Amino acid sequence: MSVIKTEALTYVYGEGTPFRKVAVDNVDLEIEEGEFIGVIGHTGSGKSTLIQHFNGLLKPTSGSIYIDGEKLWEDKARLRAIRFKVGLVFQYPEYQLFEETCYKDIAFGPKNMGLSEEEIDKRVRETAKLFGISDAMLEKSPFELSGGQKRRVAIAGVMAMEPKVLILDEPASGLDPKGRSKILGLIREYHREKKNTVMLVSHSMEDVAKHCSRILVMNSAKIFCYDTPVNVFGRASELESMGLAVPQITRVFNRLKALGHDLGDEVYTVGYGKELLLNSLRKKQGGEP
Repeated sequence: MSVIKTEALTYVYGEGTPFRKVAVDNVDLEIEEGEFIGVIGHTGSGKSTLIQHFNGLLKPTSGSIYIDGEKLWEDKARLRAIRFKVGLVFQYPEYQLFEETCYKDIAFGPKNMGLSEEEIDKRVRETAKLFGISDAMLEKSPFELSGGQKRRVAIAGVMAMEPKVLILDEPASGLDPKGRSKILGLIREYHREKKNTVMLVSHSMEDVAKHCSRILVMNSAKIFCYDTPVNVFGRASELESMGLAVPQITRVFNRLKALGHDLGDEVYTVGYGKELLLNSLRKKQGGEP
């Protein structure tokens, strides 16, 4: 069953003004439950506008959105409950921290859901443990933490609401390589454990290739493609023509192929590329052509 479905979804900024701009144009999309999806596209492609529709931050100019089978915006009495099914983490979410302690910040969302104190405490502690936040850190002010720790607390606050779909807009933006790897690794572990749907909006082709099972490519307010990493990055020339780069390792292997060393067309992660190179070297050492 589709956890998110759109039918002819269109959104126009500045309708009726000289500044009218179509940001999402007649988008039909179905996202299955349990997928880990990468969302990519050049600046202004419509990806950020699209994801803001999924939890009702924006109302379509035309078209429909279904969340877990329910039509968003059809019944205003159900809107709040449906929106809780989709958690949206904006870029630099640590700027939204405001409570006295990390515990209270993580508990803020579940509390607004009207849950019991017992359930709130359970969710806070389970999410904190999953996301590498110690009991000692929970009692600290979020403003005493490092940038990476603040980011983890802010994301944990959305995770504690246990949405069916978790959407993260550039969750590793601005972090050093160690912090970036930590955050993305924890998000992937969260996906493995909860088995819900995760959408990762990113400009990093390497991150998307490494973590995602499917990739949604936006271009000029429309969906260019929605497919597996192999099929998406196999269209390297088309991606580059719209201002997107394929993963660096893919460019390396494409260059090797151009030089007469064809090791495969489906290389988009460093790990797989390493395996192909080692296998090729072993064959040569064994006397095989």
